[in-house]
Amino acid sequence: MKEAAFARGEQYSSGCRNPTAAAKWSETMSLKQILPSRLGFGAAPLGNMFRDIPEDEALATVDAAWNDGIRYFDNAPFYGAGLAEIRMGEALAARPRDDYVISTKVGRIILDEVEDVSARDLGEKGDVFKYGRPNRIVNDYSEDATLRSIEDSLKRLKTDRIEIVWVHDVAQDFYGDDWLSMFESARKGAFKALDRLRDEGVIKAWGLGVNRVEPIELLLDLDGPRPDGSLLAGRYTLLDHDRALQRLMPRAEARGLGIVVGGPYSSGALVGGPNFEYAPATPAILDKVARIKAIADRYGISMKAAGLQFSLAHPAVAAVIPGASRPSRIAEDSAALNEIVPADFWIELRRAGLINPEAPIPGDA
Repeated sequence: MKEAAFARGEQYSSGCRNPTAAAKWSETMSLKQILPSRLGFGAAPLGNMFRDIPEDEALATVDAAWNDGIRYFDNAPFYGAGLAEIRMGEALAARPRDDYVISTKVGRIILDEVEDVSARDLGEKGDVFKYGRPNRIVNDYSEDATLRSIEDSLKRLKTDRIEIVWVHDVAQDFYGDDWLSMFESARKGAFKALDRLRDEGVIKAWGLGVNRVEPIELLLDLDGPRPDGSLLAGRYTLLDHDRALQRLMPRAEARGLGIVVGGPYSSGALVGGPNFEYAPATPAILDKVARIKAIADRYGISMKAAGLQFSLAHPAVAAVIPGASRPSRIAEDSAALNEIVPADFWIELRRAGLINPEAPIPGDA
C-alpha cells in the first residue's frame, strides 16, 4: 500500500530510483538543478483566491501553463482547503509525470468534515479563500501530520510522488505572537520527517514556504535540519526586498540554498491591482507603484517584466512562481520573462531610490 510505504519512508514510486541511489542523488542536486525552469506556476488562485473561479477556467489556466512550457507547479492543501490541489491534479493527470516537478506544503490537514468558513482564523490573510471548499482545516506540524498531509496531497494531486515539500506559514502573519511555538513544533516534527524523507529519496528537497524572512533566518541558524532552500512569498520583490536582501539572500547564496520567489507582483499591486499583502494597498505603496510605472512607461517596459526580472536577478533565486487564474495571464508572464529591458531602466530605478542600491539587477557582473 502506498500510504503505508510512505509512512515507513520507503520508496514506492516505480518511476523513481531506489532509496539508496535517490538519497545520494538528492544530496548532490541543488534546488536550481531540480527545478526544470526559472518560471513556475503558483496555484493559490486555483483555490478560489479572492473570487469563485469556474472549474473550466481553472483547468484551462493549468493547460495554458503547460502549453506555454511551464513544468514547475507549486501548490498547498491550504489553497481553498484542497481545491487547488484537486484542480491541478485533474488538469495534469494525463501529462507525462516525468516531465514536470510538483511542490506542495505541509502544516495543515484537510478534514472531510465541514466548518464555517467565515469563522476561520487565518491571521492577516482574512477572507483570501472564503470561496474555497468548506472543509475543516487543522494546523498541525507534527511528524505524523506531515506524513498524513503528504499522503493526502498525493491523492488530491493524482500523482505517485512529490518532488519538493515546503513547511507552510510558520510565521508571524498567520500565528502572531504564537509563531515561535508553531515553529518549534515544526522543528521537532516536520523538519525531521522531511530531512529523513529527502535522505531516503522519497522527496528531493524541502524547506519553508512563508511570507516572512524571519522564519527562514531562524531555520538557517539551527544545527540539525538540512533544508535545500525555501519558498519566500512577497519578500523579494520590486516593491519589498530590503530585509530579505540584507538578512537572508547572502546567507542562502553562501550555503548554496535556492530561494523560490512567490508573489512577485506583490498580490497584484505591482501590476495595477488593488491589493498588497492580501489587503488594500496603502497610499505609500500605490505611490511607489506609480513612480516605477512612470519610468517603465518611458522605456516601454511592462510592469510584469520589471517584477519578474528583478527577482530573478539575484543569484540565490532559483525560480519565480506568479499565480494565475486566467489562461491569458500565462502568456503575459512568459512574455515578461523574455522581454528586453534596457540596463538604463534599472539604473534609473536605483537613482530614484526605488530599488536598494545593493540589489543585483539584470546584467550585473
